[in-house]
Amino acid sequence: MHRSDTPLFMHDAPGGSVPAMDRLELMPEPEDPRLLTTVDPHAPGYPGSAYGVTDEEARMLRWPLDPLKEALWPWGAVFFSIGTVALLLSWPFINSYLTPILPDSEWAYETTGIRELQGEGLYGSGISVCIVDTGIDVSHPDFSGINLVGFRDFIEEGNQEVRDVGSEFHGTMMAGIIASNGTFVGVAPEASISVALALGPEGTSGQQDRVSLAIRWCRITQEADIISLSLGSDPGQGMGMETETVTAVQEALDAGIFVVAAAGNTGIESADVSVPANIRGVIAVGADRSSGLTWGDSASGSETDPYTGQPRTYPDQKPEITAPGVNIFSTASTSLNPPYAYSSGTSDSTVFVSGALALLLEKFGEDIAGDNNKIDPEEMDLVKRALANSADRPDSSEGNHSSTSGYGSLNAVEWANQLSFELNSDL
Repeated sequence: MHRSDTPLFMHDAPGGSVPAMDRLELMPEPEDPRLLTTVDPHAPGYPGSAYGVTDEEARMLRWPLDPLKEALWPWGAVFFSIGTVALLLSWPFINSYLTPILPDSEWAYETTGIRELQGEGLYGSGISVCIVDTGIDVSHPDFSGINLVGFRDFIEEGNQEVRDVGSEFHGTMMAGIIASNGTFVGVAPEASISVALALGPEGTSGQQDRVSLAIRWCRITQEADIISLSLGSDPGQGMGMETETVTAVQEALDAGIFVVAAAGNTGIESADVSVPANIRGVIAVGADRSSGLTWGDSASGSETDPYTGQPRTYPDQKPEITAPGVNIFSTASTSLNPPYAYSSGTSDSTVFVSGALALLLEKFGEDIAGDNNKIDPEEMDLVKRALANSADRPDSSEGNHSSTSGYGSLNAVEWANQLSFELNSDL
């Protein structure tokens, strides 16, 4: 063997000592190529016959990329560094150029039937949707035509500045799915939108009373038809069941306001959907992939109503519905260039259902409310029955409800058909 006994530093190089490792190579042992031996590059090494190759090929086994190293170093590293810096500096321009051709979320609007309803002229006109979230960046170009009828800051009470405090622009992204009308068209771009800033930068509420105040603002001041809650807390934690938030949601339901809430992103191991999605009258929404399969992190529901201790029954089993919620393209902060991003979660699914409901209320709202022009619990159940009966269920499913996928995936067109049937109304 020609093992090297060269010391750590060699002193025979011009200009001083040189680290020994710069003068060494590695060569595989003939008996076991997985073992590498440190050798002096000038040592003859094993003859090629030991490997069944020529002597020159045997030398190449020490460092097969040595010719490439000689060709690239040091100029290859220099040019690589320059290229990296140039890419970083030009990224805003490149990113802006790529945005129009990036994958969009059109599948989410097509597969749910939303585009078909919009083709009938339904865009949410005359319906008030109140969003409780991190706020909204209303300067976004896709919001140039938004009908923003109300904004209230429950974090700092700075109501003059319409803003989004979310570090991931959560509120702006959720508002975009409903109300965008630019790079892409949201679900209900003609709806009247109110935004309550009640969640902090991380998308959470440090004080849950902010959420309850926001819900009451939606009900009393904004007279919302739909309150969209892309938020929630695990049962027993944070926004627990004995809270003002639960009370505020129940007040909204009693007032004939539809409440749509995220089932949560806690997966199949969850004990139940989030609070307040676990409230009987609320429409709890899970998330679907573009394949139609339920997202793995979408929370599962319990068979028992935690408020009564009784089994949940149709059409109030949790979650009620799933909707697109994975890799959803939407509006983001104008501090980004371009101001768009992708999001995944039951938050996204929630606003799809809120928006779809706005289209249906535009068409059937007066019929649902009846002669007294007020939606009562029975009429709210009618809408939920139509939702459950309209949902797309996979052929392989057993029963009419799943603890993860609910009654099935959102089908807004069939939801309209079922409502027409329930109301004995002509489409």
